[in-house]
Amino acid sequence: MKIFAATALGFALIGAPAFADSHATGDAEAGEKVYNKCKACHMIQDADGNDIVKGGRTGPNLYGIYMRVAGSEDFRYGDSLVEAGEAGLEWNEEAFVKYVADPKKFLAEYNDDKRAKSKMSFKLKNEEDATNLWAYLVSVGPEVEMEEKSDG
Repeated sequence: MKIFAATALGFALIGAPAFADSHATGDAEAGEKVYNKCKACHMIQDADGNDIVKGGRTGPNLYGIYMRVAGSEDFRYGDSLVEAGEAGLEWNEEAFVKYVADPKKFLAEYNDDKRAKSKMSFKLKNEEDATNLWAYLVSVGPEVEMEEKSDG
């Protein structure tokens, strides 16, 4: 049984970068380093409550962010982010990179509301860092759920 588990884990780890590549253009390994800027507020915890990366809880869990409807996770989001999700915002690489560069500006433009606000004050203006961060988040996300979302 231990050999089977180790083998399964090995195949999962080998496949993760290839899977991430199909949904992200950045470098997941470089993104893992960028994530250090995020973990003061955000954690990555799977659906079973297992910590992938321990982090803060002032921001939402970033596990499974790929194609998640904005503002839909079990978290107290700001009204502008919930409004964006209700209007159809699902997280993909392009939206994520624009959002983290300037969350307030992104929401103001997306919602067409100059008064839009974001609870996230941090800005990750370096586009390459943001793209790499996205690749990392996709690489540690739930593979099966992402495949299902991309299929339909």
